[in-house]
Amino acid sequence: MSDRIYIGGCMCGGVRYEASGAVRNLCFCHCTDCRRAVGAPAVPWGTVDLENFNLVKGKPAEYRSSAKVVRGFCAQCGTSLTYRHEGRAAEIDFTLVSLDKPTLLKPERHIWTQDELPWATIGDTLPRFAKTAAGKAE
Repeated sequence: MSDRIYIGGCMCGGVRYEASGAVRNLCFCHCTDCRRAVGAPAVPWGTVDLENFNLVKGKPAEYRSSAKVVRGFCAQCGTSLTYRHEGRAAEIDFTLVSLDKPTLLKPERHIWTQDELPWATIGDTLPRFAKTAAGKAE
């Protein structure tokens, strides 16, 4: 799957992107910041090398949600699209649900379950981590 191109964008079509190469860190994030940024109980993410993520239409607005994190979203419709962490400057995360074909990739784990809402538990059998899969705060 590393040579596949994943195409996605926002709800209004103002921002469109292509991601290619190996998609890593496929996860549901339950952290408070992701929940607030997206307005959902958990956010499915995938990670690619920054050089393999290309905007093909428009440009996301950006918001620095913490000292080391910048989130990208459509300024017109509000769709959350990307997450960049200074500690992983050569990578970018994108929301799996912003893909035109979101069934092509699926989360492989849950992270930040210490922040999971008790009324929104996803009852699958995927591995669960209190923080990140590496056990570090990000």
